[in-house]
Amino acid sequence: MNHWIIAPVVLPAVVAPFIIMVIRFHLDLQRIFSLATTVALCAISLMLMSQAAGGTVQVYELGDWPAPFGIVLVLDRLSALMIVLTSLLALAVNLYAIGSGWDARGRHFHALFQFQLMGVLGAFLTGDAFNLFVFFEVLLIASYGLMIHGGGKRRLQAGVQYVVYNLLGSTLFLFALGTLYAVTGTLNMADLAVRVAELPAEETALLRVGAVLLLLVFAIKAAVLPLHFWLPASYANAPLPVAALFAIMTKVGAYAILRMYTLVFGPDVSVTQGLVGDWLLPAALLTLAVGSIGVLGAREIGRLMAFAAIASMGTLLVAISLFNPQATAAAVYYIVHSTFAAALMFLIADLVMERRGGEIIAQRPMPQTGLIAALFFTGSIAVAGMPPLSGFLGKLLVMDAARDSDQVWLIWAVILISSLVTIVGLARAGSILFWESHDAAHVREPEPEPEPHEDEAEVEIAPKAPALPIVACFLLLGGLVALTVFAGPMMDYASATAAQLFAPVDYLDTVLRRTP
Repeated sequence: MNHWIIAPVVLPAVVAPFIIMVIRFHLDLQRIFSLATTVALCAISLMLMSQAAGGTVQVYELGDWPAPFGIVLVLDRLSALMIVLTSLLALAVNLYAIGSGWDARGRHFHALFQFQLMGVLGAFLTGDAFNLFVFFEVLLIASYGLMIHGGGKRRLQAGVQYVVYNLLGSTLFLFALGTLYAVTGTLNMADLAVRVAELPAEETALLRVGAVLLLLVFAIKAAVLPLHFWLPASYANAPLPVAALFAIMTKVGAYAILRMYTLVFGPDVSVTQGLVGDWLLPAALLTLAVGSIGVLGAREIGRLMAFAAIASMGTLLVAISLFNPQATAAAVYYIVHSTFAAALMFLIADLVMERRGGEIIAQRPMPQTGLIAALFFTGSIAVAGMPPLSGFLGKLLVMDAARDSDQVWLIWAVILISSLVTIVGLARAGSILFWESHDAAHVREPEPEPEPHEDEAEVEIAPKAPALPIVACFLLLGGLVALTVFAGPMMDYASATAAQLFAPVDYLDTVLRRTP
């Protein structure tokens, strides 16, 4: 077995309690260990991705117990891509949190950060549906602690709302798993796929109930309308570097839909055939429309970015709901783009809030306004899907994949109109924040102070803004540029990933140790 497969789960699981129990009173040491762990995760995940790129599926059997009796972790193209994406995002967010001082505003930031990574990475690697639930709960607990980091009444209220909605999802998840286990007698994903395919037609009623419940659970995690109500307030009131990390959490729901509804409830399973497309497509289109309208109407920059994240999830789920290899390849490409773009915009929003507050109104120009305005402009191009960045390519791929759909004109209309509305909303916010602030009639520049005499005390020089937060933003922007420049190789990988998802024979043979 390749023991590196379990390293992305074990490493943060070991470092997090070490931070709490040994160095909880030493912030500098916490930063060193947390950052070193994140860099190590990036290196390990990139190595694992290079191994998975050839199409080989690898299995790690915990305790050397084979599936379906033991717990297994599975590495294929999709899971490898997701752990690389998570690790790179975590590195940028960690750098930003350290550079901006957000990690010092509350207790146990870095320990919770590592637990969060453990939950997310474990969810991407697990080959067992029950352990998917376990990792969901790990990331839920850690994310709640991160949400209320720094305190505040609004933050606490948003955190409670976030927990309530996600506990509802967890309850439905348990009901769904209980139903599937009652019907099939297993929760290993590969074994589930085999048993579902062999199930007699007269015993499939409960199976469809379990499939529908699972889809609802994953829709809650992915913030699909009308199950999206937890996201705007939660993300807008959370510390915005934390919200940037949460950009990957909605992708956990999208990943789970891709995994379960290609492997277990695939297109060949008649009892669940059409379930994803019939229900998910209209919900995804509504999510996209509501998200773009929310961007247009937002009056606070945190809510603006939260609704932009909802709109990007709508586009992603449109691609997933088309449920064919071409659309899935477009979805894989768009997952990477939307994660980097949403995280970048949340970090830019935090830069703005630290300098002038969260309201989108004309105020006195803020420090570093030109640099932040340039970042906001570039990030807005990416989020709205304008050329030349990867958002344009991603939406183009989704629209191209929808050409054979019966609802192609509706899909194209919603994507194009929502993109226009998003452009208008972001342009409105940007013009108020970075342009009208210079020309606001009520703002008067202070009179210049007379130069002090040589005998007078030296004038205090204002401290320079830290550079590390800007560096973190440029790292994410560099990811978007790289995704654009290397769109060809990335789409080759995405197409191979989609082909592997829709032909899971190698996955089943490897996990269940079947002889081909």
